[in-house]
Amino acid sequence: MISIKELGQNGKKASSALLALSSQEKNKVLLKVASDLLKSSAEILYENKKDLEAAKENGITDVMLDRLRLTENRIKSIAEAVKQVSKLEDPIGQVIKGYTNLDGLDIIQKRVPLGVIAMIFESRPNVSVDAFSLAFKTNNAIILRGGKDAIHSNKALVKVIQKSLSDSQVTPLAVQLVEDTSHQFAEELMKASDYIDVLIPRGGSKLIQTVKEKSKVPIIETGTGNVHIYVDESADLDMATKIVINAKTQRPSVCNSAESLVVHEGIAETFLPHLENEITKVHPVEFRADEKAFDIMTDASLANQEDFGTEFLDYIMSVKVVNSVDQAINWINTYTTHHSEAIITKSLESAQQFQNQVDAAAVYVNASTRFTDGFVFGLGAEIGISTQKMHARGPMGLEALTSTKYYINGTGQIRE
Repeated sequence: MISIKELGQNGKKASSALLALSSQEKNKVLLKVASDLLKSSAEILYENKKDLEAAKENGITDVMLDRLRLTENRIKSIAEAVKQVSKLEDPIGQVIKGYTNLDGLDIIQKRVPLGVIAMIFESRPNVSVDAFSLAFKTNNAIILRGGKDAIHSNKALVKVIQKSLSDSQVTPLAVQLVEDTSHQFAEELMKASDYIDVLIPRGGSKLIQTVKEKSKVPIIETGTGNVHIYVDESADLDMATKIVINAKTQRPSVCNSAESLVVHEGIAETFLPHLENEITKVHPVEFRADEKAFDIMTDASLANQEDFGTEFLDYIMSVKVVNSVDQAINWINTYTTHHSEAIITKSLESAQQFQNQVDAAAVYVNASTRFTDGFVFGLGAEIGISTQKMHARGPMGLEALTSTKYYINGTGQIRE
């Protein structure tokens, strides 16, 4: 089994080699990767089936199996995302600013690659391809460490990518997969600061907290999603019902699905029973309610304090009744994971206050939180959704995988 040191050394060599690639060359490779993924669908699905069967034997829930599952259509979507990245403007070499200082030095600030990126992630095998495409487009080498539940899928996907790179006379070490999925190996990766320039964890709260505590490599934190929807007193209740149902039930296993419902007391008695009735037509949801909501709802259980801060990733939702938009904002800011939050309202004043005062990477008015996604935001794909405030925030596309560098040109100046 290849060591972390070897992976790191390979990554360093690859990142140096990738600096020579032009935008045209990178885009040509990405289009080949997209084409080869489609041609290799049968092999990829065969390997994915192994992961699905193992997951079922290990008692993984149907909701979490959906995160792991690949289909023909999902592979088409993955390939389409790679194509979209190829069409995006290349940020590398982009001039951010240029000026001449008082000493006559011409100073230009440009975007440059980060270097070697490592990523530790769980389940969803599409992350392997999304992460590679964004890293490659920005001339970064990437080391991927997925979870053991998706190991066969990730091997198959990375194998296709590496062959596409080799066929294009580009180093296949631009993307490497850590095949040892042990916690010990992951922790070694977190300490490989001699080789890795940035580490991106993507997964549940336990994974992210572990990386934050143990990593010696600088990290970009991608967050868990305790996502709230606040239904204001002035809300269109039909709109609110439609949005809550979509945000909770369309795909509950992803980080932008709604986990917490906050409702103004002025409409709670009308809205909550209606929502219960309508959401059951799509999929039953277990509501864990505070005392006020519990007294109103027909089929809810009393929530405990922990429920209000939990990312369920399942057909479960906490419910809180509040008496004002101010209380809603305070409640959300207490329990938010700073991912995505939404207000449903007809009040422009409430909408503006909510967007200005809620501390999250994406704040919606009258729309489902399910839209927080790099592809939807026009980024081609995403390497994760950052919930921190330094370097990058929200869905991370190409620019988030760049740093800057100053180019200074003189005519013999010395500093007196």
